[in-house]
Amino acid sequence: MKNYCLLITFLLFTLGPANAQNALEIMKKVDAVSKAVNDSTFSIMSLSTCKFAKTNKKIKCVERPRVKKLESAQINTGKDNLDSKSISILLSPTSERGIGMLSFIYDDPTKDTESWLYLSALGKVKRMASGSDEDSEATSLFGSEFTTEDMETGKIDQYQYKILEEGKFGKRAVWIIESKPMAAKLKKTRYAKSIFWIDQERLITLKVQTFDKRDKPYKRLSFFKVEQISGHWMARSIIIVNQQTSRLSKMSMEKIVLNISVSEDFLSQRSLTDFAFRENHLKKLRKQLK
Repeated sequence: MKNYCLLITFLLFTLGPANAQNALEIMKKVDAVSKAVNDSTFSIMSLSTCKFAKTNKKIKCVERPRVKKLESAQINTGKDNLDSKSISILLSPTSERGIGMLSFIYDDPTKDTESWLYLSALGKVKRMASGSDEDSEATSLFGSEFTTEDMETGKIDQYQYKILEEGKFGKRAVWIIESKPMAAKLKKTRYAKSIFWIDQERLITLKVQTFDKRDKPYKRLSFFKVEQISGHWMARSIIIVNQQTSRLSKMSMEKIVLNISVSEDFLSQRSLTDFAFRENHLKKLRKQLK
């Protein structure tokens, strides 16, 4: 899901020009790393979701997690490859096999993310809400806590940033960067503020804490199993914790291959509904998995 991984960042103008410029340049570099990872990518992932409770300051599921397995492909496209297209198809559980989601994410601030959900049992494609206003939610990834907004990259110019401090996250040197959406974007997001922990050496996100419009903690994302794959640093596991609903989801990359040929024709509504067409493309991609 797009991605993967990395979430949008925001720049605060209360700092002096030099500090603001530094924060902006850092986030542009982080976004470039994310885009490189997400371009021409195919993976098999597991996605689990559960209600949780805190015990001795540790979070644990209080119910059996609902686990789903899926295949996902993504490319960068559009002018300067700033847009992205992705498709995800469920492999399991058996009762949901064949359900698919197609998403188009645009760098243009005037264009909202487009998502379609294919319900295999009904044989119908449903266009999902964009989450582009205060009365609608961003599309959830197969009922998990991850949404299309959480998986977005780019749109850097729609946010304001400032460096809060430099410090350590575990053994890693990090920048801690606060981000806030500009007025136009604020109307289209549930996140009024986010704090990012950015690895200074590898230029990847290690943690994100988001806040709602009441300045209450909303969702926390943690990135694990950071590895270098095909020359790119990436996290193979992401946990997102909804601190307001006490639900969490974990996304794990079981297999992934980068920098392969993914046909843009495959990333279309036809792949949601035409099984033979979809399988023809998937067979070619599966052969390249590691």
